[in-house]
Amino acid sequence: MKERVQKLMAQANIGSRRACEEIISQGRVRVNGQVIKLGDQADPQADIIEVDGTKLAFPDRKIYIAFNKPRYVLSTDDPHEDDNRRTVREFIPHEGHLFNVGRLDADSEGLMVLTNDGDLANRLTHPRYRHTKTYKVVVSGLPSAETIARWEKGITLLDEETGDSFTTAPCTVKVIDGGKETTLRIMMTEGKKRQIRRVASLLGHTVRSLIRTHIGGLPLGELRSGEWRELNPKDIKQLTTPSADFRPPKRQSSRAPRRKPEGDEQPERSKLAPRSKSDLDDKSGRKSGKPTTRRKPDTNNRPARPTGKPTTRRNTRKGDR
Repeated sequence: MKERVQKLMAQANIGSRRACEEIISQGRVRVNGQVIKLGDQADPQADIIEVDGTKLAFPDRKIYIAFNKPRYVLSTDDPHEDDNRRTVREFIPHEGHLFNVGRLDADSEGLMVLTNDGDLANRLTHPRYRHTKTYKVVVSGLPSAETIARWEKGITLLDEETGDSFTTAPCTVKVIDGGKETTLRIMMTEGKKRQIRRVASLLGHTVRSLIRTHIGGLPLGELRSGEWRELNPKDIKQLTTPSADFRPPKRQSSRAPRRKPEGDEQPERSKLAPRSKSDLDDKSGRKSGKPTTRRKPDTNNRPARPTGKPTTRRNTRKGDR
């Protein structure tokens, strides 16, 4: 069965779908010896697909792993040369490339999912699919109701890589326990780098700790820090089901509110708008308002009308005779 080559490359653990599209655009992919272009299809059972001269090998078994990432452990597979911190892959004794579903900052901890299923990884990480991730966050101070509302509606930030401004997607923020330090339950469908920490800092509340507790409906459960387990079909169904508790506020419309006319100013009526009866009455000079009805005359008590031709009395003068 033929499929788009970038999808097959993702299944073969070459990289994400977007990364595979870039590789194809660079002319580095051949099917049966011919360089292909973006959008071309191939059959992995009948065609030979090569990337940089190496034939693609597809994994025999899909692997899905839940992992409780400890603090100060890196989500990336390739840390910087001078960075001696441990990586997630050092905890998972599986060979081959695994996609990270839901990267976490080094200072954060909690649930991550690793898989060789590129399609599932794309659906769980791309914002358009609106899969939820839930966090337990402890911040300094007690955020006010107004602060929580601002957080939920979205905050404008600058992208740390491009410098462009963007507004965070609506989310839900619930106070679990308040005081000098407040525990929040935050549910999101997107996550830029250090987004929760940056938003909290901008609103005047420093993050003390951050733990991801759920991806979709899949909970962290009883996994201890640094432990992992393979997921069963029931777990995968929970993983791909967004949380039913996600109720973000709607963003306000960007359209300007309609201005109410002041004083004697009257709004201009559309040429296509139907005119009311009062408008027609005003134009014709008739009295506007509720139309009056003419009562039928009562003929029962009316005197009888004389029959025959009525006689007229002529006023004569002497000079006319």
